[in-house]
Amino acid sequence: MLSVFDTGAPAPCPAPFNMAAHVLAHAGDLPDKIALAVLSPAGADRWSYARLAAAVRGTGTGLLQAGFAPGDILLMRLGNTVEFPIAYLGAIAVGMVPVPTSSQLTAPEVDRMIAGLKPAGILRDAGVPCPDDPGVPVIGTDALEDMRSLPPCDYAMGDPDRLAYIVYTSGTSGVPRAVCHAHRAIWARRMMHEGWYGLGQDDRLLHAGAFNWTFTLGTGLMDPWSVGATALIPARGVGPDTLPLLLKRHDATLFAAAPGVYRKILNHHDRIDLPKLRHGLAAGEKLSDSIRRHWNDATGTRIYEAYGMSECSTFISGSPAHPSRAGMLGQPQDGRRVAIVDADGQPVAMGTEGTIAVGTADPGLMLGYLGAETDTAARIRGEWFLTGDQGHMEEDGQIAYHGRNDDMMNAGGYCVSPLEVEAALLAHPGITEAGATDIEVKEDVRLIAAFYTGPADIPADELAAWCAERLARYKQPRIFRRLDALPTNPNGKLQRQALKALV
Repeated sequence: MLSVFDTGAPAPCPAPFNMAAHVLAHAGDLPDKIALAVLSPAGADRWSYARLAAAVRGTGTGLLQAGFAPGDILLMRLGNTVEFPIAYLGAIAVGMVPVPTSSQLTAPEVDRMIAGLKPAGILRDAGVPCPDDPGVPVIGTDALEDMRSLPPCDYAMGDPDRLAYIVYTSGTSGVPRAVCHAHRAIWARRMMHEGWYGLGQDDRLLHAGAFNWTFTLGTGLMDPWSVGATALIPARGVGPDTLPLLLKRHDATLFAAAPGVYRKILNHHDRIDLPKLRHGLAAGEKLSDSIRRHWNDATGTRIYEAYGMSECSTFISGSPAHPSRAGMLGQPQDGRRVAIVDADGQPVAMGTEGTIAVGTADPGLMLGYLGAETDTAARIRGEWFLTGDQGHMEEDGQIAYHGRNDDMMNAGGYCVSPLEVEAALLAHPGITEAGATDIEVKEDVRLIAAFYTGPADIPADELAAWCAERLARYKQPRIFRRLDALPTNPNGKLQRQALKALV
């Protein structure tokens, strides 16, 4: 039996179509319902569906009046404020192509993006880094805010396969690549509503991320609005220790965050009373069994994990209807076609490790990398798009994640997943966080190094004995280092490649 999951294709995306029109379709039948609340301990800034739609469509009008045209690329250099999703949807509404970016990027990084994108303009908060002279028109936040009161634009309807927005991914090489997505990408996300969230119109979904993170844009905003639910977003400066208060005070029924946020919350709270919360959602990096277990002990609710990538919307997940088993990511969502393949793109036998791949006909799959047709083609083998991540599929469709190709370690000729080593380390009572990578100690000799955080140094021989009880010899670290903090990216995701320089 081959490692292929296929329950049939999803319903086709309607045509003509506009992503922003789809997201805000409930503004007509739910005008007074709260679409968005930006939360702080002192209160909330609430946006009804009618107010949100008016701001988005007024912004669309303003961008047209500013001289931009459908198809123009607009680089977004905006902060963690409500202006971000309004400008994002406003551009899409009139057929422009927004490019959301992290406010933590430096000016030189943005300059390289500008060279590749050749945007028609930049939407910019003055406090967000950007080259002093980008060579294109810049629209500031004051001008964007003034646009909200303009007459509503008409939605630019068209082919659902046309370009809607661009996001950046670091890629396996570490060089950021522009990932082009079609308007139909939002339609594909409907498979996540049941296949991951269990999302309905009565839900109040609190996402812990910033407005300008793509995980927040999709899971925290676009998806709740698409079904007429309420999105809850913490205000700028709200820390993880305050999130339980906001979850309870604002009757959140769903909570979404990266695994690191769950860990930070649990560092501050042993017990959390959240009577309205049904479950949590996690994505962005592998969720450890310890965080999953501790959250369940503290709240009485489960966390459902999901797997996706910048190139394709989340397509493998646990859900209330289909919980993942211990050690498994979950199963592909109904409507997805997913396989585990070899280097030639051929599905491997059930239970055999290979590369996780998604069908090239998936409506959530990218159109391609901007200006990099060769890189796009390199990810495709026949009818499959290769994710670059390793895993295996079991007979019921559940998939286990084994790590990224580029994260995989090589020690003595054996390939070793860092996740397996990190799981063994995290079971130690003196370790709070762990990261593993391989280190070239001399030419053609690589050893596994383990890095950890904890309240005190742990003798290396104690850790070696601990690992020897849990790992085959070729998987055991030979180097142990305690750090004050593990290197992470701005979203709190472990950067294993950065560990190499610490030995």
